[in-house]
Amino acid sequence: MHIGADYYPEHWVFPYDGTEEAPESRWDTDAELMAKAGINVVRLGEFSWGLCEREEGKFDFAWLKRCMDVVHKAGIQVVLGTPTAAPPVWLLQKHPAILPLDENGLPRREGTRRAYCLNSDIYWEYSKKIVKAMVDALGKHEAVIAWQIDNGIGRHDTEYSFNPETRKDWHAWLKAKYETIENLNEKLGLCVWGQVVSDWEQVVMPMRAPAVHNPALVTDWRRFSSDTCVSYIRMQADLLHEATPDIPVTTTIRAFAAEIDLFDLADAIDFVSIDSQAAIGEQAAEIAFGIDLIRCLKKNDKIKAPAGEDGFWVMEQKAGSAAWEGVNSTVRPGVIRKFTHQLISRGANGVCFFYWRQPLVGPEKFYGGVLNHEGSGNNRMYKEICQIGEEIKKLAPILKGTHVVADTCILINFENNWAIDQPLAHNKFFKQKEHILAYYRALHDKNIPVDFARPPSDDEGLEELKKYRLVIAPSLHMLDPGQAQRLAWYVYEGGTLIGTCNTALIDEHHIAPKGYPQELIDMFGLTVKESDILPPGRENSLNFKGSFKTSKQHFGKLWCDIIEPGECQTLATFSREFYSGSPAVTINEYGSGKAIYIGTVGHQEFYSDVFAWLRAQLGLYSLIKVPDTVEVSMRQSEESRLYFVINHQNGPVRINFLKTTHDFLTGEKFSGNYDMPAHGVLMIDERNRF
Repeated sequence: MHIGADYYPEHWVFPYDGTEEAPESRWDTDAELMAKAGINVVRLGEFSWGLCEREEGKFDFAWLKRCMDVVHKAGIQVVLGTPTAAPPVWLLQKHPAILPLDENGLPRREGTRRAYCLNSDIYWEYSKKIVKAMVDALGKHEAVIAWQIDNGIGRHDTEYSFNPETRKDWHAWLKAKYETIENLNEKLGLCVWGQVVSDWEQVVMPMRAPAVHNPALVTDWRRFSSDTCVSYIRMQADLLHEATPDIPVTTTIRAFAAEIDLFDLADAIDFVSIDSQAAIGEQAAEIAFGIDLIRCLKKNDKIKAPAGEDGFWVMEQKAGSAAWEGVNSTVRPGVIRKFTHQLISRGANGVCFFYWRQPLVGPEKFYGGVLNHEGSGNNRMYKEICQIGEEIKKLAPILKGTHVVADTCILINFENNWAIDQPLAHNKFFKQKEHILAYYRALHDKNIPVDFARPPSDDEGLEELKKYRLVIAPSLHMLDPGQAQRLAWYVYEGGTLIGTCNTALIDEHHIAPKGYPQELIDMFGLTVKESDILPPGRENSLNFKGSFKTSKQHFGKLWCDIIEPGECQTLATFSREFYSGSPAVTINEYGSGKAIYIGTVGHQEFYSDVFAWLRAQLGLYSLIKVPDTVEVSMRQSEESRLYFVINHQNGPVRINFLKTTHDFLTGEKFSGNYDMPAHGVLMIDERNRF
């Protein structure tokens, strides 16, 4: 297991540190402090293009090699970042066509990172040159264990540009997809408003216009832009694989930070790496949601990570407050430790802290770091990281070969989100991420493990789904017939599926069917006749029947489907409006399985009651019985099950241990009532079940 830091040695040469006689002497001090903290890997080089090539064609990697020598001497390995996320000023001023044009056709200027159009052939050529030069100079250094390609591809709205070269690639992409102009006009529905085209050159990019663009065209534009980002990463991966075939490659990913299909992006690299937002004001369930989603982007049998491991890495774990939140609150003691163990508990095999030291200069000079500006190691965060380093050293041999295993899966499709997020949406207040998170949070809060997957588009995807007892498919607004048929087959062969409102309203071409929910009418045993779209604050109460027990009165909000039941059984009805008494929640036996339809959006307590009912139906149980405020995750192998118990509260919480329990982190043993401190963490094994 690796614990590391994101190190920018270029920040720590004279006059910022070191001396005039020994300008790089600070690097030795840093390496010594890193080793003392248990750090065994650093990430280097990711924004260094302008320092490695100050003038065109004049490469200087000697300083970076000297730094690699210093850390390697201290027993520290290196993840080397290709520096393409920050093109040098000279390049953009020599070739201003690289600069991205926005939707108004105006350039976004140089002088910062990500000032590029990813469709620029010139930028691709210069990117290849710098990557090849870096590989030739540093790729065979014995410290290098992985490559990080670029950084946060598509962030700062750079997944989109409207340059002439983008337009050329856009037309080529459309031609490859639709083959004929007639097919494009038909599938995109360009007859609406008479916007048909007779030549590929006539197809517009969705730039700023008087009225909204065709939603099918906009969704295709987002697909094309995602494919462009993925192609750029794949180009670098291919170069690196050819030059250093034994060194795995990755790139940093943050869920929902850019409009990129993250499954496609993960397919281009050997292992995934999270840019974690942990400790920046989000709730534990929201952070876990992002972790589990990114963990599932790549299956274990397709992962090639350093040291032959599987799992994922956290290439940027916050080591303090951020610099871009508006109010950048101080991170409390124990919070970084807690969230680091949350990451490890959910499958991380490498964690690097960002920054190693707060920079003295630049836009992020007050961003938190392992070391503060003073840099001696006497600060609170360095001491906390030292504690984490000691704990990871203990856990590494115990966790080796363990994985996260789940019986429940939530389906997510990034294209679906792009189709929903349109100007003329049903309800601008309906957000797919929030809808998915409501289901996820209810499971997280009951400590039921969750995987994520795409809707199955082939038989391999269907086989993957069959290993789950429960599949949840929130708001699959866009669903193609093949995906729908495979979901139906999953249920027919014995699976349980939850579907929701806003499902199957369009196919992959944005064409609405002649009945909702499209190919799933028989599976759910119902037809959605119409939907009552509600503004915030207006709700419809729900009445539940039979064995479905509720903890309180529940209400539907934002979206209420008006359902005509067929073979399904009604579990709850709406009690207001002209559709009072019509089904709101149903269940249908289909083949050997069950299909549940939830035709509205509820408050969080509603989803908690849904899963309380389902847990008994399906045998989905919490990992361990603990108070509601405590998170439990499990990593397991054929030989063992290891439980992480995390208190996310600002105060202590009492847990009752029925047996004498051993905590691997501290070596302590205890039984009976145990007062877990604020932000406390335990790691126990199967023998210590509560």
